[in-house]
Amino acid sequence: MPPNSSPFELQQELAVLPKVDLHRHLEGSLRLKTLLEVARQEDLDLPQEEAELRERVQIAGEQPKTLPNFLSKFRTLRQIYRSPEIIRRVTREAIEDAAEDQIRYLELRFTPVALSQAKDFPLAEVVDWVIEFATEAAEQVGVRVGLIASVNRHEPIRLAERVVELAVARIGDGIAGLDLAGNEGEYPAEPFVSLFRSARAAGLGITVHAGEWAGAGSVLHAVNEMQASRIGHGVRVMEDPQAVQVARAARTVFEVCLTSNLHSGAVSDMGIHPLAQMIDSGLQVTLNTDDPGISNIRLSDEYYTAVAELGLSIESLKGLILAAVQAAFVPDRGKRELESELKQALGLASVPDAQG
Repeated sequence: MPPNSSPFELQQELAVLPKVDLHRHLEGSLRLKTLLEVARQEDLDLPQEEAELRERVQIAGEQPKTLPNFLSKFRTLRQIYRSPEIIRRVTREAIEDAAEDQIRYLELRFTPVALSQAKDFPLAEVVDWVIEFATEAAEQVGVRVGLIASVNRHEPIRLAERVVELAVARIGDGIAGLDLAGNEGEYPAEPFVSLFRSARAAGLGITVHAGEWAGAGSVLHAVNEMQASRIGHGVRVMEDPQAVQVARAARTVFEVCLTSNLHSGAVSDMGIHPLAQMIDSGLQVTLNTDDPGISNIRLSDEYYTAVAELGLSIESLKGLILAAVQAAFVPDRGKRELESELKQALGLASVPDAQG
């Protein structure tokens, strides 16, 4: 913690800092009160009291911090997307919450299959709804938003092929990137390699969840075979010096999500999180939220954890913010504009080299 700063003062300072979030899942960003209202209105088979519902959809109390428990939250959340109006509401609120936390640029990833499942909506309609609703909300609150279409490793490849087809057709109309998510420990990425390579060739930014629940080899595969420019989480890259060297040489960007890593069991204790070691090793690192609704956090809270528990300086945080700008799936002109805006807001006369 900075000298002469109380926890409250540090929290206040970080709360007003302009931010960039590159890794936030729409389906993991629901407000608990909204979920409770929808569950009651739709008469869903979910707890009707807030405390009980919290246990089902958030990592709370003494719950085990494991992959199965973490993923179980998403199975519950998939039940609520029962109309375009509900999808509009959760999209709007996710972007409003980002704006309230002083996020200037948000990349919001969404899983069309998850949003379509409850009522078997056509995937094309779901993708177009999210584009429309996100554009509408971004204009209202004054936040730049890029959308990333996400597919899951454990679901049929034919669904991923359809999502990629829809995403490629909408490059320039709201979709900026493609993400591979899901249980990497049990479902390898190999079946998706050609699909992701073709998506990159078509112009989509590529990010892959790797090195979270599987080892550093998963990161190497994502970089070398899937041609990912960004890695979701990637904290286990530090287990293999070769993987670190490859990622450093490729200037691969790591989308680190501190609280999520703890809640999912990717790290057993925040005190041993490898964030600082990743930065010291010359890796390109950004800080993000992952699933703020499930983890009950803001990006400001992640910044606080990085400073108060992991020893980063506020100047280092500013470097991470600018690194996120450079890694954003944004055309060069928009990236320069965003960089200029954030440099001014952060009080920086020049851009630090990568991590600052």
